[in-house]
Amino acid sequence: MTILSAALLLFLILDPLGNVPVFLSVLKPLPPKRQRVVLVRELLIALAVLMLFLWCGKYFLELMHLRQESVSIAGGIVLFLIGIRMIFPRPEGLMGEIPDGEPFIVPLAIPLVAGPSGMAAVMLMGSNEPHRLGDWSLALFLAWAATAAILLAAPLLYRLLGRRALTAIERLMGMLLVAISVQMLMDGLTAYLKSSA
Repeated sequence: MTILSAALLLFLILDPLGNVPVFLSVLKPLPPKRQRVVLVRELLIALAVLMLFLWCGKYFLELMHLRQESVSIAGGIVLFLIGIRMIFPRPEGLMGEIPDGEPFIVPLAIPLVAGPSGMAAVMLMGSNEPHRLGDWSLALFLAWAATAAILLAAPLLYRLLGRRALTAIERLMGMLLVAISVQMLMDGLTAYLKSSA
């Protein structure tokens, strides 16, 4: 996998366009200046969490006695469920009910930006090819930067595209995520069957 294809995969998993309506609804009660401060803070926390999973994921797997195949299969399942929710959204949103007040870490940083599928994906990248951690860090930063740019421009995007266009884009991304998740599942099962034979 190239840096660009890894960045594209992570960008799809981070799903900034799908998160625009959720971010706007969560940040609506705050004054505009405070909204930007909270948004930047949450994006930086999400980046730190994802980098931590990328660099320390291998050691976490060893500590928990988990095989890479199980992480690939689990990541595929989580990604599949998120993709399905993006295609068939629920009234309460992608991640369920969101508490009132100023958000801190939950739900914006985790699980909306740094969700379980993103954590699983970076952990898998880092543990599969640990010699390419620099490449994966760059791919993660590129995906995060594109996500941050879209979310910081959320009010403008919402006015330009409208809810319908954002919903259509989110569903298209959901379809791509479902396809990627099936591939992750198949790769995990193939690797498991090869190691068991």
